[in-house]
Amino acid sequence: MTGSPYASGWGTVFFVSVAAAAALSWRSCTAPEQHAGRHGPDGEFRAFQRTYLAVYYLAMLADWLQGPYVYALYESYGFSSHDIAVLFVGGFGSSMLFGTFAGAAADRIGRKKCGLLYALLYILSCVTKHYKDYSMLMLGRILGGIATSLLFSTFESWLVCEHNARGYDGAWISRTFSLAYFGNSVAAILAGVLAEAAAELKPLTPSAAGSVVHYGGFTAPFDLSMAVLVLLAVALAALWNENYGSTSSSALAKGAPADTLYKALRALARDRAILLLGACISFFEGSMYVFVFKWTPTLSSGAERPPYGLIFSTFMVLAMCGSSIFGIASASYRAESILLVTFVLAAGALAIPAVSSSVGINFACFLLFETCVGAYFPAMGMLKSQLVPEEVRATVYNIFRIPLNLIVLGVLLNSLSQFVAFSICGAMLALAGLCMRALSQMHVHGYSVRSGSDPSEEMDNSI
Repeated sequence: MTGSPYASGWGTVFFVSVAAAAALSWRSCTAPEQHAGRHGPDGEFRAFQRTYLAVYYLAMLADWLQGPYVYALYESYGFSSHDIAVLFVGGFGSSMLFGTFAGAAADRIGRKKCGLLYALLYILSCVTKHYKDYSMLMLGRILGGIATSLLFSTFESWLVCEHNARGYDGAWISRTFSLAYFGNSVAAILAGVLAEAAAELKPLTPSAAGSVVHYGGFTAPFDLSMAVLVLLAVALAALWNENYGSTSSSALAKGAPADTLYKALRALARDRAILLLGACISFFEGSMYVFVFKWTPTLSSGAERPPYGLIFSTFMVLAMCGSSIFGIASASYRAESILLVTFVLAAGALAIPAVSSSVGINFACFLLFETCVGAYFPAMGMLKSQLVPEEVRATVYNIFRIPLNLIVLGVLLNSLSQFVAFSICGAMLALAGLCMRALSQMHVHGYSVRSGSDPSEEMDNSI
């Protein structure tokens, strides 16, 4: 497109979104103190929040720095679209196959240790990006898949366990989740700016004539990510204490990760609420990944190429709005109620693009969906903290990702039309809404889950 994108309709939407995010953020900051009860969060709790968020933000920044340039780097090395798709399949397949065992290891050997392992594996994955060698790049995808599984289970598991162990009010954790995912959106925007600046510093160059090792160009964002991962490891080692899936060190010493995996599968088999929760996660996050792959071609059907960078930033700002909306709503409504509304709105937002060819209508739907994404993650984090038994928390979180990775693999291995892709998204989100409705009804009829549920307690007593 010609001219500055900020002077276009895209820019107008961006600035309006920023203003809305600022207003909602200010409103959200006052909500917990107004509704948390007689005693709001104290200074000690806020210090604990900062301890978690400093580490979490670094972990997410390192991940976001890599995302925009993975495909571009492979393409610059001269690999075909098919070869690149296979590399992505390797990454998601690795996350699916090894992630569950990584979660079991986190519950058994400690969440802090596995946070450090995340940093190490992701650093090694970044190193492989300097090699114009398919086998080395595939190794990097496998390592990155395992690291991603640790990222989306270990850090949240540490937070929930530590929050409960320190005896903080259970309602306060919703504020931490809201801040975490608000900051995650900020990290995504910052990462996009930093990664682009790093990639422009020097063109992609072989280290020597005929060498497979390259530097500069699209490898630079991965070098920047490695620097952030080193900072993450230092911060994590200095700020976090260790916690496990069991508060008993003797119980910890007796078992192996395979035992933890068995206990997690047994908890899933015995507890219908956890199964419903897992279905909601798979359906929503599966539709989110389909959206990630399809939003660019859907908005490219107009006469001019849209400003993708500005659109991505707008999406992240709307996600910030969503996390702030959760922070406000959580003072008055249960997480199940918030998620039910979120799923209904998201289903409509992604069903419409299945039949719409209007760029403007589809863009508006995508903005609504990103707002739902921003509300979903803190709300789901809150609900998982209540439902999943502590001793198998990270393991169960990674089991939830198995069907999600299967959905992603299905998308990668098939060329889906806009109609088919968004029809599937709408159906999955409708199913997520039905599952959440059933879960909410269980709560209404007296299902209590702070420690898991009666089935989980039976599991604990039988081990």
